[in-house]
Amino acid sequence: MGVINVTPDSFSDGGAALDPAQAADLALAMEAGGADLIDIGAESTRPGATPVGAADEMARVGPVLRAVGRQLRVPISIDTYKCAVAELALGEGASIVNDISGLQYDSRLAPLVAAQGAAIVLMHTRGRPEQMYAHAAYGDVVDEVASDLRAAIDRALAAGIAGPSILVDPGLGFAKHAGQSLTMLAGLDRLAVLGYPLLVGPSRKSFMAAATGPLDPEARDWPTAAAVTAAILGGAHIVRVHRVAEMVHVARVADAIRDASGA
Repeated sequence: MGVINVTPDSFSDGGAALDPAQAADLALAMEAGGADLIDIGAESTRPGATPVGAADEMARVGPVLRAVGRQLRVPISIDTYKCAVAELALGEGASIVNDISGLQYDSRLAPLVAAQGAAIVLMHTRGRPEQMYAHAAYGDVVDEVASDLRAAIDRALAAGIAGPSILVDPGLGFAKHAGQSLTMLAGLDRLAVLGYPLLVGPSRKSFMAAATGPLDPEARDWPTAAAVTAAILGGAHIVRVHRVAEMVHVARVADAIRDASGA
């Protein structure tokens, strides 16, 4: 899954895809580089981020979706937790809603996804981005994330979303300190009990600095390669990345190792 941020303030590449033509070029390059999905978002949800209103989010993402959707062959995912934004995106050709809140922030989102027959990614977090670290208290982080994701799955099913349309994401870096994210990454195989495909997004995230020391986001691609490998060996079906062409090779080698292990 390639990442396109239609934002001025994303932690990694804010401003790089605000122009619809630039976003379309980036999406096509990702597709050519081997992306199976493109995830487009118009609100930064990094820790401490200031929320963006639905009208502003739609004004940013609408033109990009129209420019990208006419050209891409791979599915488009909309990275939003807002019903209004998801409705716009699904109308412009998106087929997946990537909800960082796990259906906690907007009660209208699940019925919309169900009615549209879209797929949904249920990501784990606690609290809102501006104060999520206040909720980063766990006994066993893997068990508690699994329990919270089970509750999110129940919310989705109760709203009428079809089981085969559900994916789960442990939310590395969201309401998790660096050590907790590393523990989560090391324990991904324990999420198999949920019985749903697993999406993992380690790309360029700051939790890797616990091992590397401080690095600018764009300097975290080598650490990301290690995290992507660990995610795939831990059972991830999809990895969400910024550098698609390079991570395709990483994923193929990790897949080969996993296949050779008989896992």
